[in-house]
Amino acid sequence: MVNKSKPAPSVISPDKEHSTLKMPHQHWWQHLAHDFPEHKAHFSLKLRERLKLTASTATDLGLRAGIIAATSALSFPMSIRPDIIMRDRKERKFYCDLADAGDASQFFIKPDDHIRVRVRKSSRLAHQPKDGQSFLLSFKSPFQAVNPKLREDYAKHDNNHVAWAQYWRHDDKPRATICLIHGFVIDSYWVNSKFFALEWFYNQGYDVLLYTLPFHGYRQGLLSPFSGHGYFSHGPLHMNEVHAHAVHDFRVFLNWLFNHGVPKAGVTGISMGGYASALLACADERLAFSIPIVPPASLVDMVFEWPVLGHLIRGSLKAVGIPIQEARHTLAVNSPLTWQPLLPKEHLMIVSGVDDRITFAKHSKLLWEHWQRPRIHWFAGGHILHWGKSDYLKAMRRFWDEIDFKP
Repeated sequence: MVNKSKPAPSVISPDKEHSTLKMPHQHWWQHLAHDFPEHKAHFSLKLRERLKLTASTATDLGLRAGIIAATSALSFPMSIRPDIIMRDRKERKFYCDLADAGDASQFFIKPDDHIRVRVRKSSRLAHQPKDGQSFLLSFKSPFQAVNPKLREDYAKHDNNHVAWAQYWRHDDKPRATICLIHGFVIDSYWVNSKFFALEWFYNQGYDVLLYTLPFHGYRQGLLSPFSGHGYFSHGPLHMNEVHAHAVHDFRVFLNWLFNHGVPKAGVTGISMGGYASALLACADERLAFSIPIVPPASLVDMVFEWPVLGHLIRGSLKAVGIPIQEARHTLAVNSPLTWQPLLPKEHLMIVSGVDDRITFAKHSKLLWEHWQRPRIHWFAGGHILHWGKSDYLKAMRRFWDEIDFKP
């Protein structure tokens, strides 16, 4: 039964007089302002919204400090080893040429349609729907690094070769399926299902798939100090391959869903999962929708704005004579700003917080401009505290109804 209640609209809008955040039409890595990390997004906020931001700002800054401390101490030193720096300087042209060519299919390699996926019942601790079943899906990923020169090094991470997802399915037949991708570090199926009220969506008739990103959860190394450590700890070119891998393995699960009778499937995700959702909109036209939530748009520009870690990276690049435009170009293949979406604008939506201190609201503005201004929902809050979350979840439901994505 469709919920007829009309959700509250987003009451927040960006100030129109600020035009410094416009998205360049082509080769954004060259033409985006070199001081973009210093720019701020401006919003017209009522007093009530401003008061809410105090708690969200403190929460974001606390989480950011933890991420900075962990990556600065445990990831960054590994990524600037002399051998990695020399390798990346030699091989960066490979990725720059792919970005210049503008053909996403050359970077996001289409997986085989019949990769065997193992299906087993989820543990008793997982969500167990009353009128359905919860499964744990996995497969041995055949993904190889796009750059042949990095394949041997990338293949050394054994646990990362197995892809994982949790799948909630109704008993009667496969339904329209909401696919969710978690953020950096926070890969718990339970946490993400609660945060996004997936049980509520499931009870309205949707099936649900929760996808695990590379180097997270079961995919992290045995000696990994935290989930997601391998994402950033092997140099920038490795980061390019991680995103190609994330898109590849998700598409294998998408193949499996369609091969097992699922009529429609779309993707949403938060933070780094939102980033992956945006990339998937450029890689697979079969998706019914893509809804990135608080996504970054350029990892270089995002990290440059972080204290301590941003200064360390700026200093390292300056020491070897690499300007920000060149750093952007090196990582452009893993940015959704580089590729055109394959989904129509009416099937794209962005959700973002006005005071996000981790991925920053201006990144959502850039993606919104690049996607030709699709639907966007701004909420009062930051990266972690989403005031009015029920409003945007209901807005997502209304959006799905409008594009005929119904259970």
